Amino acid sequence: MSDRARKVINPINAIAVVVLLILVGCLHYEHIPVQEKRLTAREQAVVDNFHKLWQKNQKTWRENKWLGVQTLQNPMDIWITQEIIVETKPDFIVETGTFYGGSALVWATILQQVNPNGRVITVDIEDHTQEVKELPLWKEKVDFIVGSSVAPEVVGAVRKRVEGKKVMIIFDSDHHKDHVLKELFAYSPFVQVGGYIIVQDTSLSGHPVHQVTWSGPGPMEAVEEFLALDKHFEPDQGKERLLFTFCPRGFLKRVN
Repeated sequence: MSDRARKVINPINAIAVVVLLILVGCLHYEHIPVQEKRLTAREQAVVDNFHKLWQKNQKTWRENKWLGVQTLQNPMDIWITQEIIVETKPDFIVETGTFYGGSALVWATILQQVNPNGRVITVDIEDHTQEVKELPLWKEKVDFIVGSSVAPEVVGAVRKRVEGKKVMIIFDSDHHKDHVLKELFAYSPFVQVGGYIIVQDTSLSGHPVHQVTWSGPGPMEAVEEFLALDKHFEPDQGKERLLFTFCPRGFLKRVN
């Protein structure tokens, strides 16, 4: 065998070629759109059954806390939401459905790191913020509005605050279809191209769980009707990559 042939099949060269081929394969896989990486029916059944068990168990999301304040959120969705906040760096995060204020604290914590001048506006028909309003972060970063999220005076007050700013919206109040649809049409004009609306609990009404306190169409049905009528937004299903989400088809990105 010639010296040239030995050089070609040198073990180090062979290893380098193998590593290069692996890297090329990984890069090719990473560029496959997330929507094309479909779960099999069996895999989806596992995700759905876990979701049902999570919702049924009283010791899961109902006992979650942030900075000691009850926060009725799915940690997987919190992770994705913080990625969106870091990516878009909104000036305002508008949340409907405050409850005890834990989720507003989460958004304020993250926003403080990426946009120190940003603020959270949170809206609810009732005031349960007695505990959270004593925290320094709440006083510094959060504005609380008492009222219906779809009342003209509330929508007007929010519009006045956020006009001309980068805005992100999170809906987590009344989950009936009609209410969510009204929220979508009222608040979607506040979001700029590249920004997001997150419609929480689209998993209700059998997607894959059923709400026990009411029946009928819910957030998913509102999203589907909204998307059929408003072509400015598309569901960013890449934000569902962690598999378990309360917001299937609910991460809406403004594309034009």
